[in-house]
Formats: sequence, structure tokens, C-alpha cells
Amino acid sequence: MTAAEGRTAPDEPPPTDAAALRSRTLRRHRGPIALGAFFLSLHQLCEVLVPVAIGLTIDLAVATGDVVALAWCVGGLALLFTVLALAYRTGARLTLGVAEREAHLLRLESAHRVLHPHGERSGLRSGEILAVATSDADQAASYARAWAIGIGQVTAIVATTVVLLSIDVPLGLGVLVGLPLMLLALRFPAARITRRTEDKQATAARAAAVATDLVGGLRVLMGIGARRDAALRYREVSDRALTASVGAAASNGVYTGLVTAAGAVFLACVAGASGWMALQGRLTVGELVIVVGLAQFLAEPIKGLGMVGQLFAIAKASARRMVRLLGAPDAVTPGDRVLPLSAAEEDPSDEPILALRGAGHRTLDDVDLTLRRGELVGVLTTDPRDAEALVDLLSGRANEARGATTVGGIPIEELDLASLRRTVLVEEHGVSLFEGTLRSNLVTGPDHDETRLMTALEAAAATELVDGHPDGLDRPVRDRATDLSGGQRQRVALARALAADPPVLVLHDPTTAVDAVTEEAIAQGVATLRAARGGATLVIASSPALLARADRVLVLREGRIHAEGTHTRLVEDDPHYREAVLR
Repeated sequence: MTAAEGRTAPDEPPPTDAAALRSRTLRRHRGPIALGAFFLSLHQLCEVLVPVAIGLTIDLAVATGDVVALAWCVGGLALLFTVLALAYRTGARLTLGVAEREAHLLRLESAHRVLHPHGERSGLRSGEILAVATSDADQAASYARAWAIGIGQVTAIVATTVVLLSIDVPLGLGVLVGLPLMLLALRFPAARITRRTEDKQATAARAAAVATDLVGGLRVLMGIGARRDAALRYREVSDRALTASVGAAASNGVYTGLVTAAGAVFLACVAGASGWMALQGRLTVGELVIVVGLAQFLAEPIKGLGMVGQLFAIAKASARRMVRLLGAPDAVTPGDRVLPLSAAEEDPSDEPILALRGAGHRTLDDVDLTLRRGELVGVLTTDPRDAEALVDLLSGRANEARGATTVGGIPIEELDLASLRRTVLVEEHGVSLFEGTLRSNLVTGPDHDETRLMTALEAAAATELVDGHPDGLDRPVRDRATDLSGGQRQRVALARALAADPPVLVLHDPTTAVDAVTEEAIAQGVATLRAARGGATLVIASSPALLARADRVLVLREGRIHAEGTHTRLVEDDPHYREAVLR
């Protein structure tokens, strides 16, 4: 397999539909598929020749008593079976290798799409994406092997038909007419299999997504006493997945039964016709053996061809789901303008490094907001949807935003992604930590300076995680940081953002899982550290400790800025602000 066949070119667009995905599979594995089809066809041809060789042995050696002819026939049979076995082994190895390589490539593409810096908007949850990248990838990849198997089965049927035509033309024509009619009739249940399989895969993926969510939040569910409700929710989703799986299995079973029954009826018709012709003297004993043997053998390729149709139907359903992920639009559509690092970090002018002018997105409408270097600005939102929309705007995920959002004077949609990520760091409310060590969860770049990490931990009031553990910064962290409390996870994520030291840091509710004393320490630590480093900080929160240290606070209500001032003045003058912050 060449490099071009083994992977998708970097500039090749993703497949637009299931047919394009299946066509690409054949195109990039065309060499191994062609070889596999050749050897499987050779195997089927040898299978056809087995009853022919036996019939000729009867007519040329057994009936005549010719010992020399018998020896030649036995030697020919031995050679035939040797070629038959080797051809199948080679063809099966090639086609199975194609299926495994294609499944691997599809899994890599899925991972690349999910992990791409631009993100994706497929609408699939984590568990569903996992199901697509595993089960659907395997089933979609089986399309390539199905083609090779199908070509082999067709070769067997054509060779059988040719032999039968050479023995008796009406008998061969009967096979030629009856077989296509039977295969045409079997196409109708294959469409039902496609629908049932797609439904099965979708419901199974949803069940996996719910299970992933529940496992990740198990400690929270147990803490609030919602474990029973969560279990009932999963049972409901799991029951739907079970029903869909049983329905798909039933369709597959019915289809298999129809294929087997059709093959048996076809075999009986051919065997009956050839037996009657032998009684009439139109066939010799050897020819009768050939006809009956081929008719019996013919049931296998017919059944196999039916199973190929089933594989095509299953692969089509999985390919549709793969395309939904691989062809999903980007969550972020960046530009190509580069913001120089010096402009992001050191600009003598008083121009804001971050500005929103008449910005609108989802629930936001006509929002004006500026953020200058060394400034700490708080934003209080009375509606959580406004906070989420603002986070989308500042992170560059709002592709259909209204108004203007600029970073360093450049519209955010024109900035290349590297410049945007280097300049603006949005630490969202949902904490994501990974299995490894505390150090590996804090380090965000090539700078592994331990003093820098400890300073960030101190600002986030999280130094006890290091001081109270014998391994210090190298203390182990489990998957999803399940060995840390919610407050500890939140403080580690905050320390990671502070250690990155971006020119603009956006924090969304960074202290909701800590007590009031720790919250006060965090507010002081963040304000002091960011002021010392000259970074601009925007805090979206309702915490009085954080808002009290802001240079100014913006009140975002009903999608608009309704008030602006210091925390102290807003507490005195704005009853809505006072109620939201000091409740």
C-alpha cells in the first residue's frame, strides 16, 4: 500500500456523504483490494472446479478403468486443493488487513477531527463520539472487504453458470435467469437492515454518552442524593438501545433466513432438473455428479452474496454516522492575521487589548466592553446564558456574532488561531484535568520552572496540595482527577491558567466550589499576581470577594450592559446588583 493510499491527504476535504466515504475507502486501498479480490476469486474458481474434476474422474478413469488416467486425476485434485487453500489464505489475509487498516485510519481521522484546534459542531456527545470512532469505524471499514468477498462470490456464480451452460444450455439459462431475480428480491429487506442498524448504533451511542456523563459525575450525584434518578435515566436510555439492538438482530436474522431459504429452493430446482435430465439420458453419470455438485456448491456463493448485501447495508449505516463527525463544521473559524507577541504583551498606548463594540451573540445584544493591560474587570451576569454567550465571544467560538470583537485592535475573526490562543486564555467553569501528575496538569508550555508553578498555586490558594503530599508537584492525579475534591480541581485549573500567564485571562466562575475564606485568599492572590505581571484579567462571576478587587464591574442584565462602576458604588447604588452579589 502506498503512502497516498494509506492516509488522506492533508488538503483533501472530508467526505460529504456516506457514498463519498465508501468510495474513498475503495480508492485508497485499491491495490490490496484488487489483489484480495483476485485471490478470493481464484479460490472460488477452484471450488467450482472440484465437482468438475470429480465428474471428469468418474467419466475418464472410473467408468473406463484406466489406472493412468486415475493417477493423473488424483494428482490434479491434489494440486487443485493446494491452490484452493493457498488462494483463500492469501485473499483472506489481504482483505482482513484492508479492513483493519481502514478502521485504524477512520479512528485516526475521528481523533484528529475531535482534537483539531478549530473544534467541531457535530452535536455528538463524548460517549457518542467514542462509539463512532470504535464500532462505526469497524463496520464502515468492512465495506472494502465486502467488495472483495462479493467479487469472489460473483466469480463463483459466473464460473458455475459457464460450466452448466457447457453441459446443457437450458440448464445454464435457468441459472442465469433465476439467480438475478432472487438477488433482486433480497434487496428490499437489506434496506430495512440499514435503517435498523443505524438506529441501533445511534441508541447505543446515546447510552454510552449517558454512561460516560454519569460515571464522570458519580460523586456529585451521590452527594446530592440523585443516584436513583440517574440510574432510572440510564435504564430508560439503555432499554431503548436494547430494543433497537433486538430489532436490528431480528432484521438480520430474517434476512439470513431468507437468503438460506432462497438458496435451498434454488438448489432443489437445479438438482431436480438435472436428475430428470440424467434419467432421460441427456447427461452422463459424471455430468450428473458435476451438475448436482455445482448446484449444491452454488448455495454457498448465493448465501455469501446475500451476506455481502447485509455487510453493505451495515457499512452504509455506520458510514453515515462517520460522515456526521468527519464532515462536521468547525466550532471556530479563525482568520490568518498574526498578532505580534510584543504587541500582545507590551504596548505603550492606552488602547484596550480586548474590546467589544456593539457585540451580540445568542442572548447578548449591543454589548460594549473594554479591557486594558494591567486591568482587572469584573462582569456580573444575572442570566447564566449571558455568561456562556460572552465566553463564546471571547474564545472566538461565536462564528455568527454581531458587532465587533477585537484583540490588540484586530477583529477576532481575522486572527489566526495561534495568535488568539497565545493572547487570550479562557478558563471556563467546567474543569478538565487529566491522569498523570499535578505537575503535568499545571505545565502548559516548554517552561517547566517550578518556582513559576508554585507561585501560581499560591495565588490559587492550592499550595497544600504540594506541601501536604510526599511527592510534592509530582503527586499522582487519577483520571478526571477523581482523587481530588471539587474545590481542589477548581483551584488546580485556576493555577494552570495563572501559570500560563497570558496577556488576557478570562475566568468564568473560578471559585464556586470553595469556601468563603479560600475564596477571599484566591481573590487576593489572583489580583496581586496579575497586577504584578501586567496582564489583563476579566472575571465573569458573582463572587463579592472577586468583584471587590476589580478595578471596575460591569452588570450584564437581559443581554445588555445596565451598569458600570466599582463594587462598592454598585452595592450602594444598584439594588439588583446588591441582591445578586450579597445574597
